[in-house]
Amino acid sequence: MIISKENRRTIYTALFQEGVLVAPKDFEVKHPNLDVPNLEVVKAMQSLTSKGLVHTQFNWQWYYYTLNDEGLEYLREYLHLPSEIVPLTRKLPARPQRALVGDRPGFRGGPRGGGDREYRRRGDFEKKDGAPSGDFRPRFGARQ
Repeated sequence: MIISKENRRTIYTALFQEGVLVAPKDFEVKHPNLDVPNLEVVKAMQSLTSKGLVHTQFNWQWYYYTLNDEGLEYLREYLHLPSEIVPLTRKLPARPQRALVGDRPGFRGGPRGGGDREYRRRGDFEKKDGAPSGDFRPRFGARQ
């Protein structure tokens, strides 16, 4: 199928930016995210799949395309991009800084601030509501 150069560039750019691309199995509409016919998207991805540059998964009437390493190099060359630019799926997420063990209250070794079981640590057991003491004898059965 003949796909115009600008549509092919749009499809390849979207695939390279995200690293993945989805397309419904409806060939008579425009692609939901791109301004190109959906048939052209599916056929361009079919071409890349046959070359071994993209992995295709079909599920629930949707095509899911995933770019592999060879496809990454091919698109980088086709789009004339430097090697520093990578798809979003290849970027490592920024790790959140983990709190040290003693930074949060209630952690071992850290400052203890109250809590439900703090009364047990202090030894003042009578302050917490508990079972009644004394001569309370529960009975089971109908006899009085």
